[in-house]
Amino acid sequence: MKRPLRLAIVDDYAVVVAGVAAILAHEHIDVVETGASTPVISDVDIVLYDTFAQTQGTGIDLEDFVRDSGAKVVVYSWNLNPQLIEEAIAGGAHGYVSKVLTGPQIVAALHRVMDGEIVVITGDEETSVGGAGDWPGRSAGLSPREAEVIALITQGLSNQDIADRAFISINSVKTYIRTAYRKIGVERRAQAVLWGVQNGFEPDTLRMIDPTLYVRWMSEARRGR
Repeated sequence: MKRPLRLAIVDDYAVVVAGVAAILAHEHIDVVETGASTPVISDVDIVLYDTFAQTQGTGIDLEDFVRDSGAKVVVYSWNLNPQLIEEAIAGGAHGYVSKVLTGPQIVAALHRVMDGEIVVITGDEETSVGGAGDWPGRSAGLSPREAEVIALITQGLSNQDIADRAFISINSVKTYIRTAYRKIGVERRAQAVLWGVQNGFEPDTLRMIDPTLYVRWMSEARRGR
């Protein structure tokens, strides 16, 4: 039996990281490190970069996640725009997978990456609305797409900024804003920003490392442990 895959999950929102970790909890995966979008410092095989509420496109600097590590970056996103996928792969990502995937499908994709493949698995980009995992605003009835738009508004982005960076039309952005505002009970942008600040839509900076998994088992074996 293969050893568990060593994984770091990177996102600026702790609740999102926890949701992804929960999806993979029973899938023969060692989640070694979780945390905000800062360089991974532990010894892992793959960095799974969840793009929730990120300013995407050319804003993704994959090298920052791995630095001197040999880890491979796989992007995990609802945004399946072909141009965005092309840019991520050109920028050094070894995979790009849709959030519609189940835990076993994600793990199968990660193992293919470890075997040397460049893996791109897309699907209906809207299906993540009913997907597993967690995200800020879920308790208020926000879908992941609506939550990401509210998070980007909380970060100060304009409608056009969101449309440009998320590769969706300005009309789509306005639709998500309308439905989200109705669910959270606000009417104006300033109210939405205040609601976001009060409800966990400001990025976190917390990093968590499992001390029992920090050192790769092969490294321990070489030292005779």
